[in-house]
Amino acid sequence: MALDVEVIRNQILSDISSNSDIPFTVTTEMIKKIELNSETVNILIEIGFPGQSKHRIISDQISSSIATLDKNLRTIIKITTNIFAHSVQDTSQLIPGVKNIIAVASGKGGVGKSTTTVNLALALESEGARVGVLDADIYGPSIPTMLGIKGKPESLDGKKFRPMFGHNLQANSIGFLVPKDQAMVWRGPMVTQALDQLLRLTAWEDLDYLLIDMPPGTGDIHLTLAQKVPLTGAVIVTTPQEIAVQDARKGLKMFEKVSVPIIGVIENMGVYICPKCKNQEHLFGQGGGENLCNEHSTYFLGTLPLNIEIRMDADSGNPTVSSNPNSHISEIFKSMALNLGLQIAKIQKKTKSVFPKIVVKND
Repeated sequence: MALDVEVIRNQILSDISSNSDIPFTVTTEMIKKIELNSETVNILIEIGFPGQSKHRIISDQISSSIATLDKNLRTIIKITTNIFAHSVQDTSQLIPGVKNIIAVASGKGGVGKSTTTVNLALALESEGARVGVLDADIYGPSIPTMLGIKGKPESLDGKKFRPMFGHNLQANSIGFLVPKDQAMVWRGPMVTQALDQLLRLTAWEDLDYLLIDMPPGTGDIHLTLAQKVPLTGAVIVTTPQEIAVQDARKGLKMFEKVSVPIIGVIENMGVYICPKCKNQEHLFGQGGGENLCNEHSTYFLGTLPLNIEIRMDADSGNPTVSSNPNSHISEIFKSMALNLGLQIAKIQKKTKSVFPKIVVKND
């Protein structure tokens, strides 16, 4: 069989699809270039989601695939990441410097939403994305503490703030602007206005993803965000406990009512593993997050254990994915980040196919 570009493409796709170490499908669209001559083949792969840790595995597999066709052929492989901006076609205004905005929400407090948001953001960043975090919990901001950031944001021109930086993440929060022990005794309209200003008056710098740490529940802030901000989608955080799942279900339905796609559900505190005897106990029940996904045909992003290190690391301002990047907990967050990126890419692709092409003709 004569070796040509089509043969090479088919061999690559076939071999990668059977490689269990690559947790996603490499499609024909991702193979942007195959240049073949008598001695060399140049291959360019473009991935639309953060997956930097898998690039080496993909590259090795492609090299192996080419070797099965012609062991004397020199292979040059380049793998790039190109995360697309979310397509919007409504009245909400785009946020300059931000490609995708993800609301991380929970139906009730105490389920670990903020620690999950921060570690998920760090996991996305570790996979090659540019990531920011906006603290939307005006009454109880926690992002400054969890990221170990002190000080106040500076103004560039008297109109916009520079984002604060911690662990390679961009961030902003009302917690940077008021004393730490000051209670925010504000009514709903003041809160939603403050959030809108924090979002739009921050000079975000070329973000692939902006994760918004939402306050618990379903209220003015959630509705304002859904109506005024071009959300790519929402992630729901819950524990397996039925009471938490009930409230998470309400939050999920609220986003559905305002036409915000549900990217997926994260189950926190799914199991407790005794550090001494390694015995596993499901202290808050079992399977609540997955059952919620099955009810609403929503993707299950993964489950996290009840682990004291997650809490201690967040309290110290050095979250687990940053302080212990090779730990089992960090690997779970990175797996969730990969799943999150994949689901967002699917939403973007689906949105592009839904939007009609509008052509204006002059008679």
